[in-house]
Amino acid sequence: MAQEDDHKRTIVYGETALKYIRKNVLPAYPRFYELWYTYAAGFNHSLNRAINDIAGKAGHITTEQLQQIYNSFLSPTKLGDRIDEVGERISDEIADMVDILGQSVDSVSEYGASLEGAQEQLEDLDDPVKLKKLVGHMLKATKNTSASNKALQTQLMDSRRQIEELQESLEAIRYESLTDELTTLSNRKHFDHTIDRMVGDASETGEPLSLLLTDIDHFKKFNDTYGHQTGDQVLRLVALAVKQNVKGHDIACRYGGEEFAVLLPHTSLRQAVTVAEHIRRAVLSKELVKRSTGENLGRITISIGVSSFTKDDTTQSMIARADAALYAAKAAGRNLVRCETDPDVQNDSRVA
Repeated sequence: MAQEDDHKRTIVYGETALKYIRKNVLPAYPRFYELWYTYAAGFNHSLNRAINDIAGKAGHITTEQLQQIYNSFLSPTKLGDRIDEVGERISDEIADMVDILGQSVDSVSEYGASLEGAQEQLEDLDDPVKLKKLVGHMLKATKNTSASNKALQTQLMDSRRQIEELQESLEAIRYESLTDELTTLSNRKHFDHTIDRMVGDASETGEPLSLLLTDIDHFKKFNDTYGHQTGDQVLRLVALAVKQNVKGHDIACRYGGEEFAVLLPHTSLRQAVTVAEHIRRAVLSKELVKRSTGENLGRITISIGVSSFTKDDTTQSMIARADAALYAAKAAGRNLVRCETDPDVQNDSRVA
């Protein structure tokens, strides 16, 4: 069933992408198809906003403008370039720190040599004038070394601060690469990596692990009726309801266009069903108001499927059972929670 649903949804996105290419009389380059496909799916909020800003003013978008948007939001080298840039700056700062430490070593060595020389002179020195001169020389060397060390300390502190700022930049890039910008939930990439790790941990430890798959009911119809901006508002509303009902080590993700997934480690199937019910009711309790007009658009509902890790489970089998439960919730009338042990899920011949 998951494959059939993915087929239907992605065909719609693909046909919509071609429609936009024809409407704007653009060359059907693979990168432009990818851009319009992403626009239709609504995954990249910044990209959609950039296109809407240009198309809203001019009524159409040019090849050059589209290429600029692609380079800014989709080019596979974009994130890599930013990581390389920060990495180079960190390397430069580390090289500067090594130079500073080298200068400090040289300064200490010179001062040590001065002390040794003074010791040798003191052994045979009995002239008060020469002794005074030697002491003055050593005081000057001490002051110079102290001043040099202070300057080096200042430089080291500055380099340390620069490296800390660059580390924060890398963390921000990492966060961005794993976060869905529109909803601020984790993205599909983060979900894929995390569920593999959690399934492996559950297999080794025997600790419970549950999965929720959530789909917004009639989202496509709603999106077509009220437009992408209101559709984005719906996605944020559902994401907020999900966030408010998970905690601790739970991972909430945007799984697909209007689909969300929640990974619940150390959570049994019954406990996961309770969490799912809390999320469903939280969404149902919110009334949606169209921001541009103040029009009350009523309430949004979601359907949720729940599965729990079993011995010898794989990532794919666990997702498949949650997807089958989600399908059963929709088939039973939507705005429902179904888990893998419910009769209408177990009796469905499509469940493997």
